Amino acid sequence: MTTTALVRPRIGALTAESIFISRSFLHSIRDVEALLMAVVLPTMLMLMFTWIFGNAIDPSGGYVDYVVPGIILLCAGFGASSTAISVSRDMTTGIIDRFRTMPIRSGAVLTGHVVASLARNLVATTVVIGVALLVGFRPDATPIEWVAVFGIVALYILAITYLFAAIGLAAATPEAASGYGFILLFLPYVSSAFVPVETMPEWLQPIAEHQPITPVTETIRALLTGTPLGDSAWLAVAWCLGIIVVSVVWGAWLFRRKARRR
Repeated sequence: MTTTALVRPRIGALTAESIFISRSFLHSIRDVEALLMAVVLPTMLMLMFTWIFGNAIDPSGGYVDYVVPGIILLCAGFGASSTAISVSRDMTTGIIDRFRTMPIRSGAVLTGHVVASLARNLVATTVVIGVALLVGFRPDATPIEWVAVFGIVALYILAITYLFAAIGLAAATPEAASGYGFILLFLPYVSSAFVPVETMPEWLQPIAEHQPITPVTETIRALLTGTPLGDSAWLAVAWCLGIIVVSVVWGAWLFRRKARRR
């Protein structure tokens, strides 16, 4: 007597990815508070830095032109940080055990979180720029430069979201993921996002100059306001691509390692 093994056909990559992207979008839409924060937080930060701090830093009123790139990246970081919590929640609530019974690629779960975060944060970026225009921001970018701005912002969001997703996999609980991710949110403050690097203490300047936020900020600032670009563009792209590669490899390893334990 012979037995025939039951072989489950593997779901195609695009099918699996589309399923989990739709799942993450539905979760985002149902989480009304998170959607409101994605819009309200950028608005509050923009108003705070321009109306409360702006005159103290630059009495001429031009601080808004300087600070907009930093606000964009700061808000992108806040928005992407929720990915760490969402991924950690998936890993601790048992839903991953159910996904393991399906013939799908493990990375599809993370892709869903990342794509939803990218879309949500691009909307927040548009809101930030809209509020900035209302409070006096006057960019002189050409249409091609605007496309480049959204391209570099999207690449940065993709990089930071993949990093937060990996942090969510590494954390033991959603609360721990939130705490670890919060540390990364301080990076924009130690960069050229809000004040020139040369105004910082000498011991802090090398740190501010050689971290990813500074070249990304300078690239966006140059495209929007015409400041010197220098080598910021290729440094920004290199940093973002490096973070994506490391985060994807680290995340895939963590996912397989944690899934085997269950």
